[in-house]
Amino acid sequence: MKRRQFIQTATAGAAAAAVAMPAVAQSNPEVKWRLASSFPKSLDTIYGAAEVMAKMVSDLTDGKFQIQVFAAGEIVPALQAADAVTNNTVEMCHTVSYYYVGKDPTFAIAASVPFGLNARGQNAWLYQGGGNELFNEFYKKFNIYGLPCGNTGAQMGGWFRKEIKTVADLQGIKMRIGGIAGQVLQKLGVVPQQIGGGDIYPALEKGTIDGAEWVGPYDDEKLGFAKVAPFYYYPGFWEGGPTVHAFVNLEKWNSLPKAYQAALTAACTHANNWMAAKYDVVNPPALKRLVGAGTQLRPFSQEILEACLKASNELYAEISAKNPDFKKAIESMAAFRGDHYLWWQVAELTFDVFQVRTRSR
Repeated sequence: MKRRQFIQTATAGAAAAAVAMPAVAQSNPEVKWRLASSFPKSLDTIYGAAEVMAKMVSDLTDGKFQIQVFAAGEIVPALQAADAVTNNTVEMCHTVSYYYVGKDPTFAIAASVPFGLNARGQNAWLYQGGGNELFNEFYKKFNIYGLPCGNTGAQMGGWFRKEIKTVADLQGIKMRIGGIAGQVLQKLGVVPQQIGGGDIYPALEKGTIDGAEWVGPYDDEKLGFAKVAPFYYYPGFWEGGPTVHAFVNLEKWNSLPKAYQAALTAACTHANNWMAAKYDVVNPPALKRLVGAGTQLRPFSQEILEACLKASNELYAEISAKNPDFKKAIESMAAFRGDHYLWWQVAELTFDVFQVRTRSR
């Protein structure tokens, strides 16, 4: 082959290769971010969703947008993840919005509040009912952009050293429970404690607390709560379908190329679905193992549920009277919940109740 022909052929080949390369790889820069999780690595589902998200972002951008995930405590403590994003210590975090009710109680509604929405309802409200837009307007005050990035489904009501049969039994109980739920139970005599997941077991073991809620059987088994608190209650009425969020520093979000914003949004949506599905797979066998090993499974009494509902509604009215952001969000959620459960009782509930009653046939 003549030299001129060789050069022409090579040039044409290079041009063809450039055309064949993904558009993202050609037009967008390399971006490397750090993500601070609020969860320890041992909780492979709630922590793992961030890794699932980060991998998908890399895959969608041909490896040009990399997010490195750090477990709770590796960069900042579990309950300071959002602060690290606000201050641009890290570009993003994976956390639960209700951890930050000390800043503003409105944070809680984005995740879950007592007697709020189930997981299907929460996703519907956030994605299609205006919830995401409402909260991202609120999050601007904290230099944050939020994306749903996980949902645990309905959680358990927690582990206790003694039986909790009546409202009177709640008096003086020191319980690990965060956010608005802690304020509700405080009205009934509980002393709420906000403690990161990795610190709950030693607090229960030492008697610093009398009870604790976390997520559900799979994670609770991993954390060993059954060894120090034999009574396991349900349901976690304060978390019927809690959303776990990816919080992104607002300036960093705005500076991302549109293709990267789309990739991150899609990856968070994928992780949201992944987490819910994973918990639905791993929780049933974990519950069987716990009960088989001697855990005493107990439902909260109707008396306790009714008292907590009353206390919740009182608290929402009190906060709404002085916080317009909270009022706007809780009213939006409540209006959506009314229609959601109107439909649910017609189709989903009746189907599920029949299936539960007849599942052994």
